Amino acid sequence: MKIQFAPLNVPLRRRLQTAAVLQWVFSFLALAQCCLAAFVLLALSDWWMGALLYAGWLWLDWDTPTTGGRRSRWVRNWTVWEYFRDYFPLTLVKTVDLDPTKNYIFGFHPHGLVSSCKSSLSHLVSRPEGGNVAVIAVGGAPEALDARPGALTLQVKNRKGFIKLALKHGAQLVPVFSFGENELFDQMENPAGSPLRKLQNRLQSIMGVAMPVFHARGVFQYSFGLIPYRKPIHTVVGKPIPVRQTSCPSSEDIDGLHKVYLQSLMELFEENKRTYGLEEDQHLTFI
Repeated sequence: MKIQFAPLNVPLRRRLQTAAVLQWVFSFLALAQCCLAAFVLLALSDWWMGALLYAGWLWLDWDTPTTGGRRSRWVRNWTVWEYFRDYFPLTLVKTVDLDPTKNYIFGFHPHGLVSSCKSSLSHLVSRPEGGNVAVIAVGGAPEALDARPGALTLQVKNRKGFIKLALKHGAQLVPVFSFGENELFDQMENPAGSPLRKLQNRLQSIMGVAMPVFHARGVFQYSFGLIPYRKPIHTVVGKPIPVRQTSCPSSEDIDGLHKVYLQSLMELFEENKRTYGLEEDQHLTFI
C-alpha cells in the first residue's frame, strides 16, 4: 500500500481542525478506559481518599444523565467545537421553523453507534413547558455495522419504540437525514453470515453496542488511521409530524404513525438527495 503523506505547508487552522477531531476520536475510543485506569491507580495509592470522594460523588450524581444532564455554557462555547465543525464541514439545514412550546423527537439517520436510554428520552419529551428535542439514532447498533460509503440501507422497519414514546408524550416526530455521514469512514467487509459479522453480532448482544472495524486516515498521512475523512456533512431537518398524545397507544396507533414517519423520511431524502451529491437512481432501502 502506497502511503499518501500530508503536505508540510498545511495551514495552521487546518492542523487545529485535525487536532479537534483527534481529541474526539480519543474521547470516543479511549477516554473511559483511561479514566477507569486512573481511578484504580488512585484507589491503590496513598491518594485513595480522592478515589473515595469521587465514588461518593458518582453515587450522588448517578441519575443526572437520565434527567437532562448538566449543561455548561462555558464548555459549549469552547473554540475546539468550532474547529471540529469546520473540519468536515458540518451544515445544519432547517426546512421549517419549530414551535418552541412543543417537544420533539428527532429520528436521526443514517446509523448510530450508541443506544438511547428510554428514561432520559421520556424526561425530555414529557416536560410540559416544551422546547426540548430528543435525538434518537433509530438504526442503532445493527445499522452501524452496515455503515460505509455509499450505504443507503436503514434498519427502521421494526424500530417502533420511538414511535410509541412520541405517542405516549404527544411529542412531534421530525425525520432527520444526514447526507455525507456514511462517507466519513471505511469499514472492513462484513456481509451477513461472515465470521466477522457473527463475532460482531455476538459482541453486540453482550455489550449492547456495535463494534464496527472502521478505518479512515491518520494525522500526518491520508492512507490509514482512525481519524474520519474530511468530507462535508449536510444534516437536513424535516417537517414535524403532528402527534396526538395517547397514554396507552395500541398496535394500530403505533403502526399507523410509523408508516407516516417512513413516508416523511423517504420524501425528505428524495427532495434533497440531488442537492447533496446523490444521483436520481439512488434510493433509501428500509429493512
